[in-house]
Amino acid sequence: MPRKILHLDLDAFFCAVEEKRDPSLRGKAFIVGGRPGERGVVLSASYAARKFGIRSAMPTARAVKLCPDLTIVPAKHGAYSAASQQVMDRLANLTPLMEQISIDEAFLDISDLPEPGEVIAQRLQASIRDELDLPCSIGIAANKLLAKTATDVGKASHRSSGPPYAILVVPPGQEAAFLAPLPVQALWGIGPKTSERMAGLGIHTIGDLASLPEAQLAYHFGKMGYELALRARGIDNRPVITSRAVKSISQETTFEKDVNDQRTLERTLQDLSAQVGYRLRRESLAGTTVRLKLRWSDFTTLTRQVTLRQATNQDGEISAAGLQLFRQTWEKGRLVRLLGVGVSGLGPALRQLSLWEGGGTEKEQRLLQAVDELRQRYGKTVIRRGKA
Repeated sequence: MPRKILHLDLDAFFCAVEEKRDPSLRGKAFIVGGRPGERGVVLSASYAARKFGIRSAMPTARAVKLCPDLTIVPAKHGAYSAASQQVMDRLANLTPLMEQISIDEAFLDISDLPEPGEVIAQRLQASIRDELDLPCSIGIAANKLLAKTATDVGKASHRSSGPPYAILVVPPGQEAAFLAPLPVQALWGIGPKTSERMAGLGIHTIGDLASLPEAQLAYHFGKMGYELALRARGIDNRPVITSRAVKSISQETTFEKDVNDQRTLERTLQDLSAQVGYRLRRESLAGTTVRLKLRWSDFTTLTRQVTLRQATNQDGEISAAGLQLFRQTWEKGRLVRLLGVGVSGLGPALRQLSLWEGGGTEKEQRLLQAVDELRQRYGKTVIRRGKA
């Protein structure tokens, strides 16, 4: 029996969360992102804003030129994480065979559920809309490749000014026929450069790609050619992966304007370290290696790392190691464009670590837990470490 794979994508997710928080935004042209003139970029654009040609990853300054009346809403990542978790909890309740691939996307293997995929999709979409006030689109097919492509095609066919609420099913055995008329860029894994090369070879649609022998594709695209031959025919045997090993957790920021003030840089590094510590504790992980990332104004990027004596997930220890690396690396007065900190060498956090071993009290432990709860509820910047 063919598998039954469901792909769910939350429509304009960051904007949808902001509309839920502030209903006056509904129907307006607005973006979630940074301010123009401050290296701001569009993280998410409302459907009304998209009518002006505004898209994610576009510089905010460009978006404002396209729509002078555009409303700019600063990102609230804590709110987005909380909303995402509510959706993912519902998906996990439907089936344990769930693979979250981003904050707003997931695959489900619903092969064991007796109802037709479209019925399940309709009920799931309605539940997320009615109970969480969030729009989503869904694709269903016999594999992950086709399910995601079905979602994309369903959303692309949407023409109204609101969320698409698309549901598109690719029946088993119709995979190749469904893909054939689509442009090669619609095939998962083909980017602009590859599609440009294909156009030079006379390959414009996925059907064109599927008609070529594997050997010819391998000649032009190397090992990737064999994979392209399978994908173009709609063949994808990858399972839905229910868990992934996290190798590292990191946080970085690009400054609105290049910074050479040591106090500002070190305070930023402390804030980033606190965010990494919070994420580690949330995942019940601890790591042994702290890594610093620093980018000068000329885009030269440096990385430095140090291995700790024991694993940690504590803000202070991460910050101390990061500051040590920073002071060894930074050239006084030199402008910094980007700063980041990360922790790798991860494993389970099996016990309370050195903060408590070094004389920390139960009161301090409860304080840190309370801080984590505040960040979970109100966002990562709701509370910051003070400087003695």
